[in-house]
Amino acid sequence: MTEFTRPWPSLAELGEQLLRRELRAVDLVERCLQRITAVDPLVNAVFAVDPAARAQARISDRRLADGRARPLEGIPVLVKDNVDTRGLATAAGSPLLTEHPPVTDADVVGLLRAAGAVVVGKTNLSEWGNFRSVNGIEGWSGAGGQTWNPHALDHSPAGSSSGSAAAVAAGLAPLAIGTETDGSVVCPASVTGVVGVKPEHGLLPVGGIVPISPALDTPGVLSGSCADAAACLAALTGEALPGPVPVAGLRLGVWPGRRMAPAARDVLDRTVTALTAAGATVVPVELVLDSGVLEEALEALVAEFRPSAEHYLAGRRGAPPTLAALIEATRPLEAPFGQDLFERALAVTDEQSAQASVQRVRARQWARTLLHDALTGADVSAVVAPTSDPAWPVDHTGGDRRARNTSTVPALAGYPHITVPAGLHDALPVGVSVFGPPRIRDALAIATAVETVCGPRPVPRLGAGLAAGPAELPDGKTVPVPHEPSRTTGRFPSDDARTEPEGALR
Repeated sequence: MTEFTRPWPSLAELGEQLLRRELRAVDLVERCLQRITAVDPLVNAVFAVDPAARAQARISDRRLADGRARPLEGIPVLVKDNVDTRGLATAAGSPLLTEHPPVTDADVVGLLRAAGAVVVGKTNLSEWGNFRSVNGIEGWSGAGGQTWNPHALDHSPAGSSSGSAAAVAAGLAPLAIGTETDGSVVCPASVTGVVGVKPEHGLLPVGGIVPISPALDTPGVLSGSCADAAACLAALTGEALPGPVPVAGLRLGVWPGRRMAPAARDVLDRTVTALTAAGATVVPVELVLDSGVLEEALEALVAEFRPSAEHYLAGRRGAPPTLAALIEATRPLEAPFGQDLFERALAVTDEQSAQASVQRVRARQWARTLLHDALTGADVSAVVAPTSDPAWPVDHTGGDRRARNTSTVPALAGYPHITVPAGLHDALPVGVSVFGPPRIRDALAIATAVETVCGPRPVPRLGAGLAAGPAELPDGKTVPVPHEPSRTTGRFPSDDARTEPEGALR
């Protein structure tokens, strides 16, 4: 651990220090910028820094001095690169969208600003939210390069909220916003050792987010603790969330997932042992996956992409206006994978599009019934499961190893899904998931209780002397320390280097 990777104080502690004027918001922004300069050449999590961040912080300091503090006043936050930010690059990882930043904020960014948060910058992601190709490389985008896992700099950060998770893990900011369709918040959180919270579908607005599926897409939170995520969600929704329930007396169902790696199952077993020792009752539950329903859900997802993507592109100046135009414009761009998902979405017929809504309703009802029956049949409050296999080595030639995860059932149900850091396997973090309750207030209270038995979250050991000069990656490639970003796009010069969900895609 170094000064640049030391965990941040909790949001509650930072808020108290700001209110007592022991810290200024400008101090927190400077700390973020220093950490980005020192650490991000190794991790490549940050796609753009907002030149207006210091000005935002000064406004927060004036409000704090005047006694007009809002819930997240002065708290620095990073935002995923598929979430529109006014005047600041939002590219969904595509070089085609870097030249003309959005002219308005996404709805969730508007909520962040209204709550007093300071948007410090944007984070890299799996290009197009990992919907460009089934062979996509997690954490790689043509605009931002490859994001690396802070715990093992030749390993994947998973995706698609790769940069948001890696940035929080590496201490670049105390809080980040990601998005999830199926696994895109919880999987990178799991493999980088941070808390990832995907709320129920519809709790947070999706306007101004580059879409995949309006039926599944949602913003989510990456943070150092469940308490920090709860504070963020409370600020965004205007509703306070309850604190943790006592572990003693909890009755939970444990599901090992399907064909998860032994490392993930081992960490789950350790968590169950710790829960039992703390007074919880943990009983096995089974979620029997229906391959037919999962295939229908994937077909619906593919059919939903084109109309939603074209609606978004129509509002972006200089962007290809249609999916066909996007495919043609992307074709000459160098990438370690193709556009097979784009092409499959383009080939969807009118009949298939009409059928998609029926398939979506069927998949949602199946997933909700599956979870309801599991909870009521075993008389448990929630399901506890391994979130994902541990991180795998990045391979731009052979492609990603198909890691397993447990994100699809809660994703299809539109229900909350929380992952908490539960331990290490060979120095790689593994998270444990909590899902089942339909509302975030119930699921997060249980997840916070589970978090208490898992011990402190792992902190990456990135070494001393991080700010001394160019950083060397495990393969010998050097990445220059970033300089002041362009005022037009806000982005750093990027490295040009180049998991299998259960049913749907992330």
